[in-house]
Amino acid sequence: MFRLEVRENLKADMAAETLRGEIAVTRAMTSAGRAVQRAWRDQVRGAGLGARLANSVRQRVYPAGEPSMKAAALIWTKAPKIIGAFDRGALIRSSNGFWLAIPTAAAGRGGRGRITPGQWENRTGRRLRFVYRKGRSALLVDDGNRRIEGGSLRRGQFGPRAPRAFRNRTVPIFVLVRQVRLPKKLSLDAATARGAAGISGLIVAGWRDEG
Repeated sequence: MFRLEVRENLKADMAAETLRGEIAVTRAMTSAGRAVQRAWRDQVRGAGLGARLANSVRQRVYPAGEPSMKAAALIWTKAPKIIGAFDRGALIRSSNGFWLAIPTAAAGRGGRGRITPGQWENRTGRRLRFVYRKGRSALLVDDGNRRIEGGSLRRGQFGPRAPRAFRNRTVPIFVLVRQVRLPKKLSLDAATARGAAGISGLIVAGWRDEG
């Protein structure tokens, strides 16, 4: 037996059901996007890359400010080169094709990051010497030679007020390498896939709640 029921407000009911669907989809995408953002940030912090880099991960749902059946979540970082390098395990080479200078503990720090050889020489007033070592990393060392305009004073020419710590000894300040491979510390694709896998369930649950 068939039952036919004619509803006068069918169009209004369809519009209301469509709106419930749009709200459910948008909320599901918002929830999934936030979950992936948290997962990315947790990975960055867990890898020891710092809270500042973790907070560079952002998320947004489109279209903004309105529910839609075609809602989409975008997760991105404001530091894509850094995070991408640790996600891939990138190989880093010098931009000029020569050496990468890795500071030793004796180098200290620069203004907001690792100090460069030029910064070190300007800060200390001393001249670094290049030391080539066959089969091993080259070095930039401090012999205690003071930089002066047009040349340098050798350590034996220091006056009586010269710092004793840098008289008559050689200290490695930078290790020079041709390239360095960053370790792969992140698995962002896996976190994204886990977030995407739960979207359909979120939509169904949200749609039911709206009904």
